[in-house]
Amino acid sequence: MKPKIGIIYSTVDGQTLKICNKIREVLQQNDQDVDLISIDDFNEDITKYDKLVIGASIRYGVHNDKVIEFIKTNKTQLDSIKTAFFSVNLVARKPEKSSPETNPYVVKFFKTIDWKPTVVKVFAGKLDYKKYSFFDRKMIQLIMWMTKGPTNTDAEIEYTNWEKVNEFAISLIAL
Repeated sequence: MKPKIGIIYSTVDGQTLKICNKIREVLQQNDQDVDLISIDDFNEDITKYDKLVIGASIRYGVHNDKVIEFIKTNKTQLDSIKTAFFSVNLVARKPEKSSPETNPYVVKFFKTIDWKPTVVKVFAGKLDYKKYSFFDRKMIQLIMWMTKGPTNTDAEIEYTNWEKVNEFAISLIAL
């Protein structure tokens, strides 16, 4: 019987879901049984999975409260299986901030939560000013200005390294 893998995601602008779809595709190509479910819709028994992956995006420096609540509520079950967590954020576009040990959002996240997944990864997200509301566009533009990133409101840049996403998906099989 092949292992059952659950992928739970929280996304703001869709890049985390795009990454999750790629992970699912790679896993399915390697004969894995995969469910992909939004954190908003997840109501399964975690122990029905042999492995569980949680993917969460950052907005204004924090992960979705639902992800934090989910982990706190289900810590015992999460600790009983193999787990992976990945964060998607724009600061990871910088090589020196693209690992779990150097990404400030991931470091902060794990200081505030009592959970140690089997594997942790960080992926750079996508910057797409045209997609954002006026307020978000201005705030993200300010953050980009402060971090020496692109501030042109016509910018649409996908920073995600898809080779790293593929490698991560393959690594999940061996967990």
